[in-house]
Amino acid sequence: MSRASVKPLSLVALIMLAVAMLPRVVSATTTQNNESDSTISFFVGSDLIGPVDPQNPLLPVIPVGLVGSSHGGATLPNTGLTIVYASSFNFGSNDVSNKTEIYHAAPQMLSDGTARTNYIQISDTRGTFTGWNLKVVMTEFKTSNDDLVANGHGTLAGATVTLDDAEIQGDATANPADKSVVTTVLNPSVQSATLIGATAGKGTGSNLLVFGGKDGATKNTAVTLSVPAGVAGAAAYIADFTWILDDTPEN
Repeated sequence: MSRASVKPLSLVALIMLAVAMLPRVVSATTTQNNESDSTISFFVGSDLIGPVDPQNPLLPVIPVGLVGSSHGGATLPNTGLTIVYASSFNFGSNDVSNKTEIYHAAPQMLSDGTARTNYIQISDTRGTFTGWNLKVVMTEFKTSNDDLVANGHGTLAGATVTLDDAEIQGDATANPADKSVVTTVLNPSVQSATLIGATAGKGTGSNLLVFGGKDGATKNTAVTLSVPAGVAGAAAYIADFTWILDDTPEN
């Protein structure tokens, strides 16, 4: 190999060596993190809708009650846990009978003339998710007829009321109550077991207990009054129902 052919190769090698010895420029991305906050607060709510249709609880309605009866009102004032509405039971006018009779309560009527299941509506807007339960106690059926009171027939002695086909209607809430009893027999002055209840974490918003099924199929027969033979006089008898809403969770 001639010297003339070596020189270009040496020059190339020198150039490559020089480039390799140049300081390297490192490209780096600089990041910076910071934090900020976002906040929202909630207060104990109140039921702003009022009674709703037991077969379509997204629809506000005006129930028609018995003359002189009262409905709803906060059982635990200013807590957000409220009985919004409770049906009154009308067992009609009937002939005096000398045998045991079963009488059916009329369905709940609405202001537009339509019939629905009898029901009770509870609203829980406390925001505590601590649950609740509902019970009921009734008095004896009594008459104000002085003659019947004087001769020992001032009450329907031994009469009982049965609340049947009870079902939770929770379509108005994403978090309905989760405990109920299908059939409850009520004796005078004896508090019932829980009719509808919510375990911890359940039962927020609007919950209804309907007597006659969510579809109302048995609304005409679900609530009954059993009257023993020989106790009813020719008079009107009235019983009071006290619905008891407790802020302790159902187990």
